[in-house]
Amino acid sequence: MLIFQHRLEGYQGSPQWQLPLTAEERCRSRYRFDKEGFPPLFFQLPRGIFLQAGDYLQADSGEILQILAAPEPLLQVSSQNPLTLLKAAYHLGNRHVSLEVNPHYLRLAPDPVLEDMLATLDVTVETITEPFFPERGAFHVH
Repeated sequence: MLIFQHRLEGYQGSPQWQLPLTAEERCRSRYRFDKEGFPPLFFQLPRGIFLQAGDYLQADSGEILQILAAPEPLLQVSSQNPLTLLKAAYHLGNRHVSLEVNPHYLRLAPDPVLEDMLATLDVTVETITEPFFPERGAFHVH
């Protein structure tokens, strides 16, 4: 088992591994990953660490692992009217939904109840598969 306890800042070399993780998996600081094509991996990072696509981790044994953002199923919400999109963000925020915010779209995990709510707001909702980069919140320490 490879145990990763260190995030490398400014690493420029070639990693031994590139591990695609979902947004939820990138939030786990202590977790065992059993992914096809990889040896068992255990993250034992300081609590509160949120991994970003492009981060590098080093195992105790010296191996370097690069974190990638895995594509995952999402709902993408868009509107020609910026105020309508802003209202959709407001209603989703009131439900404490993990949300990727962009000037032209919002992205969230699929949820039939939220999809029904969005249908009442005059927005376009489509199902896509892309990497997910939700906001971390105002109190997240960078």
